[in-house]
Amino acid sequence: MPEKQKYRKIIFYKDYFQEFFVKQREKVRDKIIWTLELIEDIQKIPETYLKHMENADGLYEIRVQQGSDIFRIFCFFDQGQLVILMNGFQKK
Repeated sequence: MPEKQKYRKIIFYKDYFQEFFVKQREKVRDKIIWTLELIEDIQKIPETYLKHMENADGLYEIRVQQGSDIFRIFCFFDQGQLVILMNGFQKK
């Protein structure tokens, strides 16, 4: 079976995202992985999952919600196809 076309590739900037990711509960990690795969796999990403940050040139936030917990992961695009993840946090 041929592999699905991916519209984007996600990479990490240094270890910031990985350090954030490993501290999360398993369900949160699963939801983050699901969201990142969605960003790679679909051409037009709903703002529910990826939103340009106002007054921040080229900076985006990946939006993840697991139950009542909300998480944000900062990222930017390089040449439109490569998403570079920087860091994440849980909204209080």
